Amino acid sequence: MASPIIDFLLTRNSAPIPELKAPAPTDSEIATVLAAATRVPDHGRLAPWRFILYRGEAREKIGEKLLELAEKREGPLPEGRRNQELTRFSRAPLVIGVISSPKDNPKIPQWEMFLSGGMAAMNLMIAANALGYGTNMITNWYSDTEEGRALLGLAPHERVVGFVHIGTHDGPGFERPRPDVSTLYADYSGPWAG
Repeated sequence: MASPIIDFLLTRNSAPIPELKAPAPTDSEIATVLAAATRVPDHGRLAPWRFILYRGEAREKIGEKLLELAEKREGPLPEGRRNQELTRFSRAPLVIGVISSPKDNPKIPQWEMFLSGGMAAMNLMIAANALGYGTNMITNWYSDTEEGRALLGLAPHERVVGFVHIGTHDGPGFERPRPDVSTLYADYSGPWAG
């Protein structure tokens, strides 16, 4: 039996970030995308994730601050790299940070909460794609530094799941090689099998 949902999932791909243009999703569409993002497995109903919207002038300001931080860490950068840092968050009209914000819970490990954040990020991208927008998720060097995370609005205990870049994409999606699924699974026969 044919299913438009399966067809959609089997053709979903990421758009190149420089090709994501305005318009971005409306506030109403963003609310829908975020509602879909929260419809994920969440052991203990902890909501161990949150979302930060980077849009408008804030995207350019972030670039200026990331350039400062990169040069503080590495010294003066060549022009190409300077431009790369300046435009990290301004290439797409909207970037949504999916943030792992674990809660203290004696029964639920933090790695499980982080995985829930990954599922939220995937649902967010699928929902944006279903509304007709292109998406691409990255993390990058600033996600792994305390100063970078603070600059981007994270609390000390939080980590970046990904920054989802969203915008209108008119071109064909980039189709990368996919793994041979038949090599990725096996029936379990247990340790008792000889």
